[in-house]
Amino acid sequence: MMMGISSVTPCCSIWSRWTRLRWLTSFHWKILAEQSVASAPGMLQQKKLPGVPTRVVSRPWGRRLHTASSCFQEVMLTSERYRVQRLPFAPVSDSDVAFFEHIMPGRVITDLEELKPFNVDWLKSVRGCSKLMLKPQTTAEVSQVLRYCYERNLAVNPQGGNTGLVGGSVPVFDEIILSTVLMNQIISFDNVSGILVCQAGCILEKLNESLEEQGFIMPLDLGAKGSCHIGGNVATNAGGLRLLRYGSLRGTVLGLEVVLADGSALDCLASLRKDNTGYDLKQLFIGSEGTLGVITAVSILCPQKPKAVNLAFLGCQSFSKVLETFTTCRAVLGEILSAYEFMDEKCMELVEGHLKLSRPVADSPFYVLIETLGSNSTHDEEKLNSFLEQAMTSGLVTDGTVATDHKKIKMLWSLRERITEALTHDGYVYKYDISLPVGKLYDLVTDMRARLGRSAKNVVGYGHLGDGNLHLNITAESYSHSLLDAIEPFVYEWTARYNGSISAEHGLGFKKKQFIQYSKPSEAVFLMQRFKAMLDPKGILNPYKTLPSSF
Repeated sequence: MMMGISSVTPCCSIWSRWTRLRWLTSFHWKILAEQSVASAPGMLQQKKLPGVPTRVVSRPWGRRLHTASSCFQEVMLTSERYRVQRLPFAPVSDSDVAFFEHIMPGRVITDLEELKPFNVDWLKSVRGCSKLMLKPQTTAEVSQVLRYCYERNLAVNPQGGNTGLVGGSVPVFDEIILSTVLMNQIISFDNVSGILVCQAGCILEKLNESLEEQGFIMPLDLGAKGSCHIGGNVATNAGGLRLLRYGSLRGTVLGLEVVLADGSALDCLASLRKDNTGYDLKQLFIGSEGTLGVITAVSILCPQKPKAVNLAFLGCQSFSKVLETFTTCRAVLGEILSAYEFMDEKCMELVEGHLKLSRPVADSPFYVLIETLGSNSTHDEEKLNSFLEQAMTSGLVTDGTVATDHKKIKMLWSLRERITEALTHDGYVYKYDISLPVGKLYDLVTDMRARLGRSAKNVVGYGHLGDGNLHLNITAESYSHSLLDAIEPFVYEWTARYNGSISAEHGLGFKKKQFIQYSKPSEAVFLMQRFKAMLDPKGILNPYKTLPSSF
C-alpha cells in the first residue's frame, strides 16, 4: 500500500509523517524485491572475469552489457551504414601480430569470435571489423605498441569498458583494439588527502568499493559503473549522477599519465591539489576521447564516504513543478544535496514494461530522485524534513517515498539508472545528450514528439536536471535513415538556438563529430585540429572520431 505525501495526517510532526510513510511502504519494498528477483533470475551480482570476454554479465544497478551471441551479426557495419571511406592506414600483417606476441605473450587476441563483442558498441548501433586486440598491462607496453604502430602507420582504437553511447569506443574499420582491461591496479591511496592514483583500466565500481573500505568514495557515479573504466571516464569527461555535488572530472582529476601517438610517455601524474607551473596539459586529454593520447594512469581527488544517505522519489504534475521543486530543494538542502534527477512518465512505463521493475509512486507525468549525502543523519533529516514540508504544503509534489536503507536506496536508483537498458529493449535507439538552460530542458522533448508523430515508437526525456543535462531518447522498431533525417540536424539546430551543447557528457565519438559546429565556433574547431595534427600527425589514434573529417 502506498500513501501520497499530501495525504499523511497533518497533526503529526513532519518527520514522523515520513517515518510512518517508510513503515507503510516496507511491505511494498519486500514485494518489490521479490518481484525483481523472480522476474530477473539472471540479474544477480556476478564478477566479470578478466580474459573471458564472451561472458560479460549484467549487474542489477549498472548498465547491462551484451553476451557474445549471434546478435552481433545483426549489427550493420558502421562503414556501410554511414558510407565512410577507410583512410590509408596499413593493414595488420602476420609479422605485426608476431611482434605484439613477442612483447605481450598470451595477451594478443586474433580469434574472430572472441573479438565480436569488442567490435560492437553497447547499444548495438555501430560495428567495426578489427581482427586484432591487444591487452597491455603496463604503460611501457602501451608505449611499445604505439611506437610500433606509429612507425607502421597502423590505426589504433583505445578501448576501456566499451560502455560509450556515441560510437567512440569501437573500431570503424579494422583498427587495432588497444584494451586497458588488464591495466587494473591501484597504485596508491593517501587516506589523509583522499588522493587516489590508479591504472586506467580500473573499473569504477571496484574503485569505489576499495575506497569505501577506507572511508572514501569516487567523486563520480554512473549507471555503467559495473563495467566502465576510469581511463574511459576521464577520456570522455563523463559526468554522471553526482556532478551537482562533486563537480566534473576537469576539477577532480589532478594528474594523468598518457602515451602519445609516437609512443612517448607523458608523465603528468601529479598528486597535488595546487600546481600552477605552466600550461595544465592534462586538460587536453580529459574529454579528448582517445584521439590525442592513450590515458594509462589517473590521479584523482576523492571525497569522504558520507555517513548519512537519504533518497526521495517524488511525483510532480508538470515540468514547471519539477523546476520549482529543484529551486526549493537547492535552497533548503544546501550543501547536502548530491543529486537531482528527473524522468518523465514514459521512462517509467518502459522500465516497468521491459524490466519488470515496480515504482513506488504512480500516476504522475514527471518524477524526481533527490539524494542527500552528509555526515550527520539528524541534521540531514531535519533539512530533508523542512524541504518536504514546503514541497507538500505548496503542492509542488503530489506523492512520494523516502528511503534510508541501503537496499531500498539501490532499488529506487535502479528506476533511474536502468532507463537506458529499458530503451534498448524497445527497439533501435537514437540517443541525444544535450545541455540546455534548465527552463528549456523539456521543451525539446515536447517539440520532438510533435515533429516525429507516429514515425517514432517512443520519445522520452530524463536526465540530470541539477546540471542542465537532458537525455533525449527516440526509439523505433529498427534503424531508419528517414527517421534519422527527421531528427538531425533539427535536434542540433534547436539546441544551438538556445545556446546549449550537443554533447553534455557522452562526447562526440563517431556519431556526433560532424555536428560540432552547433556548439563550437570554427576558430575553436580549427585550433582543435591543430592540436590533433601536432600530437598525432599521422592520425592513427581513434580515427574517424571526435573531430569532423572536413570543416
